[in-house]
Amino acid sequence: MAGSNPLGHGRIAKADSAAIAEAVERLRAGDIVAIPTETVYGLAADASNAEAVANIYRTKGRPDFNPLIVHVPDHAAAEQLAQFDERAAMLAFHFWPGPLTLVLPLQPGAPVAKAVTAGLPTIALRCPAHPVMQAVLKQSGLFLAAPSANRSGGISPTRAEHVARSFGDAMPLVLDAGSCSAGLESTIVAVRENGWQLLRPGPVTLAEISELLGEPPLPVTEAKIEAPGQLVSHYAPSKPVRLNAALPAPGEWHIGFGDTTGDDNLSPEGDLAEAAARLFDALHTADASDRVSIAIAPIPDEGIGVAINDRLRRAAA
Repeated sequence: MAGSNPLGHGRIAKADSAAIAEAVERLRAGDIVAIPTETVYGLAADASNAEAVANIYRTKGRPDFNPLIVHVPDHAAAEQLAQFDERAAMLAFHFWPGPLTLVLPLQPGAPVAKAVTAGLPTIALRCPAHPVMQAVLKQSGLFLAAPSANRSGGISPTRAEHVARSFGDAMPLVLDAGSCSAGLESTIVAVRENGWQLLRPGPVTLAEISELLGEPPLPVTEAKIEAPGQLVSHYAPSKPVRLNAALPAPGEWHIGFGDTTGDDNLSPEGDLAEAAARLFDALHTADASDRVSIAIAPIPDEGIGVAINDRLRRAAA
């Protein structure tokens, strides 16, 4: 069952039925397991187990004021944890399972450890589409807190090898299901009494949400951290990053897009969805190169390009 790991750290296992069963057993015992989703690989633990949740924060080096997204198998399960109004239910019906996280009022007595919500009266929920995460959720019967499976602030993982590189032997089991299809973390929407806010752009676009709800978002004016990805510096390589670079400077690894070739290219055809799926893998490759810094070609700021540029600005901060 165990796969070979070219990086020589941790244990990567092909996400077959035996490995999924082992993951379920580990999670029920309070362990952490790295599990693929359609967005990025997640560092999963039982959301109701305070010590298991504390282990997520400890392993990632994550600040405890930064809440976690809880993954659920379906809308009915989500209603055990959060209060859904008509707009939230509409979003869940339309975009779940999929790469949309909803920040909603916490249900009184919801079975989640207090650290999951970082003491806030809201909870961030997502119903993932990936078959491996869905299998683990259904077979375990657990709600799973699962931030991205990387050291806090670092490049998000879209392959099992990225997880192993970040954690080494601190991650005993990584379920390997290949590359993540979306490649960017979920869109995060907070549903308020008087409207809705986009807390993090992602694969589900602002235009899609606005069209469904029939109204534009409220501005995000508070500095309060309610969901992952709101920190100014995030998703960052260990090397300096320069944005909107049509040409590289000496010593830079150049990530291209479209006609800008570069040392690597997110999408030679200029396809933003392909660029999103390849972004973090390209950053990992650049960070592992012998160059001293990273330059990235301009990315159109439209559609999912808005989310790509959000990640790049935080990576360069």
